[in-house]
Amino acid sequence: MNRQIKHLPRSTFRDHIAEQLRDLILNGVLRPGEPLLEVQLAEQFGVSRGPLREAMRELVDEGLLVVRPYAGTTVIELSAKDIREIYSIRTALETLAFEQAWDRRDAAFHAELDRRHAQLVAAIDAEDEVGSIHAELDLHSLVFETADNKLLSRMWSILRGRLQIYWVTHHEAHGRRGPYRDAHLVYVESAKGDDIGRMVSELRRHMRRGADRTAEFVGQHVRLQG
Repeated sequence: MNRQIKHLPRSTFRDHIAEQLRDLILNGVLRPGEPLLEVQLAEQFGVSRGPLREAMRELVDEGLLVVRPYAGTTVIELSAKDIREIYSIRTALETLAFEQAWDRRDAAFHAELDRRHAQLVAAIDAEDEVGSIHAELDLHSLVFETADNKLLSRMWSILRGRLQIYWVTHHEAHGRRGPYRDAHLVYVESAKGDDIGRMVSELRRHMRRGADRTAEFVGQHVRLQG
């Protein structure tokens, strides 16, 4: 599995390994369900198995990898049921975040929202799929940061890894390398507006858009493999 893996400087092994594995997963080089073999990866990275295991544990915590009994560590696979669960939980979490953050929004919130949206658009224009995934996560993270609720932020953090895999699958289902350029215009406008009801309605519409098609795509893929 010698695919785009580079030997690393000794000073920050774990961080570099985690970054490369993350990019390989989000770029689709390491596919959902694919096993990660420690001996092979350690040789290709040119490191011992200690920092490799630390990096893999980091990605397990992020939700990109999963450890299964008798199967070792594999890239996480999402079923159609997983897709629908992600949609429902994400909608509930972000709705709650907006309810708690609504009166805390200020000029700094508006400016940061615009900045993060501009970063997302720039990544889309550059056809940087991994960059656009991270930028989209950062955009949606702002309301959780503003809500200032530690438990809510922790739940969002747990969901982020699965969302990264979801978006890779979502883009594949829609035959493109990233989100639509104007997909967040109404979201950003509503998040800066005065009507929380409109924000919640847009949030539900925004989350639902494409979720059914992605779940159908995943279901068809599983049936074809079977």
